[in-house]
Amino acid sequence: MNTLRTLGLLLALLLPLSTGAATLKIATAIPDGTNWMKELRAGAAEIKQRTNGRAKIRFYPGGVMGNDNSVLRKIKVGQLHGAALTGGSLGKINPDTQIYSLPFTFRNYAEVDYVRSKMDASIIQGLYDKGYVSFGLSEGGFAYLMSRAPVTATSDLAARKIWIPEGDRINQESFAQFGISTIQLAMTDVLTALQTGLIDTVATTPVGAIALQWHTRVKYLTDTPLLYVTGTIVVKRRAFEKLKAADQAVVREVMGDVFKRLDRINREDNRKAYEALRQQGIEFVKPTPAEIAEWRGGSQRAVAKLVKDGYLHQPIIDTFHRHLAEYRASHPDTHVADVR
Repeated sequence: MNTLRTLGLLLALLLPLSTGAATLKIATAIPDGTNWMKELRAGAAEIKQRTNGRAKIRFYPGGVMGNDNSVLRKIKVGQLHGAALTGGSLGKINPDTQIYSLPFTFRNYAEVDYVRSKMDASIIQGLYDKGYVSFGLSEGGFAYLMSRAPVTATSDLAARKIWIPEGDRINQESFAQFGISTIQLAMTDVLTALQTGLIDTVATTPVGAIALQWHTRVKYLTDTPLLYVTGTIVVKRRAFEKLKAADQAVVREVMGDVFKRLDRINREDNRKAYEALRQQGIEFVKPTPAEIAEWRGGSQRAVAKLVKDGYLHQPIIDTFHRHLAEYRASHPDTHVADVR
């Protein structure tokens, strides 16, 4: 009898999610109160109004649903419908989403804008083919190494305790090319790890460093961009397609516009945050061109190994480099790095 009662209770709890209903439950590590969350909540409010409450989005910000691995498990079993993800976490769904984050590749935002105009749609389609709906990619910005001791060469990294996101195989392999070990942690655990000394070096965008309070635990910024970060919301396709077709169209339109706004907002916010870090006493140090070339070479070797291992796919890498070469050939005067 107790077993039957327990089974009935579990079915009652799971029924609202299994029907797809009108509420999409989406988790994120992004703190509440940031521009990201303000824009996402505004989009959710518009969706609710335009669909007369048939389609709703409920966000769980600040990592309250656990780290990205936990969130992806909850999506898989139906406790959540989606998540806002970046980098290595998106790579667990489709490694091709990491194409923009190849280290030491983009030199400026003009290159980013051109390549993304050619490739965003195929990346979104790739997620759809894996069973997830995305409403657009949003710029996270260029990530920089930030540390407690100055880092201007690969030799400086040997003594550092370096964080990389869980599942970030590209950066793991890039550091491994120089015999450097890394510590993989969920984003939600990084601040505590900095406070306790488990790690002393991170790679993040200026906005991310301030929003997550990591900047309070570092003293130096290596003033050359390590990689370019994008993020998106992914929603389980099966759950999303339970909405009426007209409501799906509204969600796509509204959230698509949200991600276009976030692209513009995040770029300006990163510019301001970059200057704010300097004003708050972070010391900026710069590698020499020879040191940057050494890092770039290691990253290229890492990518080649990941292709050989079957993690990255050569066709999308070739497409990426073809578009990048097209832009550089038509803009020969933009060879100087300028990411602010």
